[in-house]
Amino acid sequence: MSPAEFAVNFFVALFALIDPVGNVPFFAAGTAGVATRDRAQIALYISLFVLGFLTFFYFTGLSLLAFFGISLSAFRIAGGVILFVLGLDMVRDDLSTKSAEVAEAPPKSRREAVTRRFERMIVPFAMPLLIGPGAISTVIIYASQARAFGLMGAGVGVGVIAAVALSTLLSFLATPVITRILGRIGLTIVVRVLGLILCAMAVQFILAGLSEATHGLIRSSGIAAPGRP
Repeated sequence: MSPAEFAVNFFVALFALIDPVGNVPFFAAGTAGVATRDRAQIALYISLFVLGFLTFFYFTGLSLLAFFGISLSAFRIAGGVILFVLGLDMVRDDLSTKSAEVAEAPPKSRREAVTRRFERMIVPFAMPLLIGPGAISTVIIYASQARAFGLMGAGVGVGVIAAVALSTLLSFLATPVITRILGRIGLTIVVRVLGLILCAMAVQFILAGLSEATHGLIRSSGIAAPGRP
């Protein structure tokens, strides 16, 4: 495999797992009532978080989880629980309500308001919704493959992660356009349907983590999506 093929494969896999375009409705729900300029700044913060966090795992790998005695299966289960809570909030329309409560709290400055909203969106939006166990494990796997290219492999890997972070930023900057197309009612419907899907994804995360932790106690047919092996 050449460095170019490595970069293309890494980008496609990571972009599909993070799915910035598909997460636009989640971002729109989390930034409901926020000014366009502030929303753009939050999108920039989240993209930089994605860049920094994935780059960190690209170079540290499983050694960090091993240092704390945490297995990837345990991380997957924890992420699934958090995603399930987020999905329930979206189905019940609690996410918009919580966002409104944050907006009503009088911040001392515009910068503080943006920072406060970003801090609330780090978990569970930036992680584990954008950066889940799948994305982290993919970064670790490709980091091991990049060792064959030496220093060039490290640079290519960071470049791919930066490209995915940029794609995330551009997708979230297009949120106002998508919101205008869908409208308030359409966005509410999309968010609630995605909330239900997110709950199902969370259960699948938990089942996959339990299957890994219990060495096949749960059959693979109960984890794989329909039509997949």
